[in-house]
Amino acid sequence: MNVHDHAYALAKAIKSSSEYKNFKQAAEKLEKDSSAKKMLSGFRKSQWELQQQKLSGLEIAPEQEQRLAKVWEVISLNLVVKEYLENEYRFSILLSDIQKIIGEPLEDIISLEIGESDPEQNKTQQ
Repeated sequence: MNVHDHAYALAKAIKSSSEYKNFKQAAEKLEKDSSAKKMLSGFRKSQWELQQQKLSGLEIAPEQEQRLAKVWEVISLNLVVKEYLENEYRFSILLSDIQKIIGEPLEDIISLEIGESDPEQNKTQQ
């Protein structure tokens, strides 16, 4: 089996995983609930703006963080949003694990590219 065949098999395995199916189902529920979708979208927009502010080196007012925390408390009480976020998290863990596994064979190449001499030695130092 060649690499492409394995990639297609991986895609099929992802689509048949419970993480994918549950996330897709939760996303469909969220899509049907316009108020829940709007709440989550507004929260993520505020979260993104705050993160951009932090990355720009601008000071974050405590009121901004408190306001975001309060919005989080409210949206996390919505069962549709809560289910969506929980399933999104589980699916992201699956994708992260897959990315780690796929990335392992590239560690030697990447470490050579960034100037590390011995990737095995660097693993033991961490």
